[in-house]
Amino acid sequence: MSTDSVVTHVVAALAVVIAASHAAGALARRLGQPPVIGQLFAGIALGPSLLGLLPGGVYEKLFPEQIQPVLTSLAQVALVFFLFAVGYELDLGLLRHQKAVTAVSVTGFVLPMLLGAGIVLALPDAFAEVNDGRPVDATFVLYMAVALSITAVPVLASIIKDQGIARTGPGTIAMAAAGIIDALSWPVLAVVLVGGAHGSAREWALKAVLLAGYVLVMLFAVRPLLARWFRRTGGTAARVPLAVTLALASAGATSALGLHVIFGALLAGLVMPRLPDGSPDARILGPLQDIGGLLLPMFFAISGTAVVLGRLRASDLLVLAVICAAAVAGKVGAGTVSARGARRSWRDALLIGVLLNTRGLTELIVLNVGLQAGVIGPRLYALLVVMALLTTAATGPLIRVLHRPDGTPPRPPVERRVPEGRSGAGAASPVAADAEAAPSP
Repeated sequence: MSTDSVVTHVVAALAVVIAASHAAGALARRLGQPPVIGQLFAGIALGPSLLGLLPGGVYEKLFPEQIQPVLTSLAQVALVFFLFAVGYELDLGLLRHQKAVTAVSVTGFVLPMLLGAGIVLALPDAFAEVNDGRPVDATFVLYMAVALSITAVPVLASIIKDQGIARTGPGTIAMAAAGIIDALSWPVLAVVLVGGAHGSAREWALKAVLLAGYVLVMLFAVRPLLARWFRRTGGTAARVPLAVTLALASAGATSALGLHVIFGALLAGLVMPRLPDGSPDARILGPLQDIGGLLLPMFFAISGTAVVLGRLRASDLLVLAVICAAAVAGKVGAGTVSARGARRSWRDALLIGVLLNTRGLTELIVLNVGLQAGVIGPRLYALLVVMALLTTAATGPLIRVLHRPDGTPPRPPVERRVPEGRSGAGAASPVAADAEAAPSP
């Protein structure tokens, strides 16, 4: 295929993917679901599971093999900007504010990991079979633990806003805890990838040392230099190009170290200087979110096309049921028990657990990382994607059952100034006062 032909196919594929993704996302929102549900369904529909079944080779003509590397690269760039924004918004200072967030965060991270590892250790033969014979080793067990511990912060923020519970105790506690849970999950996932790397123990140790050195350089050299440069320059014209360069360069560095690009992007966001009040600069964050949002449909398309439902077997449904049961029990149970222990009412505690059970986009990123690294195969990947869809789709209806406003407006939380257009983990900053409110009757 010539260069001109590749460009033509890429442009046409982009048009189809973006249009289908946004249309499906809008339909999902009208049905009371987060857009990510519709966007992923659109990705699955554009893949071999549906479009590939049409006569005439429609799927092969629209997505020929020669353009797959280009589409995958665009999807990775979208993830770089998205994870940079997540890291830039992440506010670990929430952990200091009050006991409810601490309890929910720790329990909501540890219990799902234990259940994820537990189901693998209890059913090693079943997981080995559904994972196409891959070894059930420590890397796989730890990966499954991480896969069940994730809560999707951006999707959760959208659901909380749409359901009108952003300024309630359960909403603010769940949002803050979700950000901390994900912050704890990324380093564990990095350990999984480094530990699962092929090669000798010496090569593994060298890679771990290089990664640790890179993190130290970013935190103690790059971050102070950026802060000094920001203080000395009054203009903001160069800040967005600098942020883009930093995100891409850092992503490239971690990719060269044998990790995924998302780790470098997340680290770049963490070291990016903030405003004096501790919030991210919307003049930097907004454009990065816009770029990532525009390209994210490519990630949904790549994620969806990797789901080949025709490969699943009847026996896989039992594994799916076990995974879903462990996923729901881990998140809902952890959130409910820990919130109740922090003196929230049973209804509020159960609502917090339901909110933590939201997965979606962040879960898809973890699953794609595992698939690309060869930790999981196509069949298990498809089952985990279905689990993510089911648990996320259930959040909205369960909120409507549990959240019954009594007509009394909630006590306004104490909050910092938040730049307009901000979303994600950093949007949970008004948690301190509201989450400390007395338990509802």
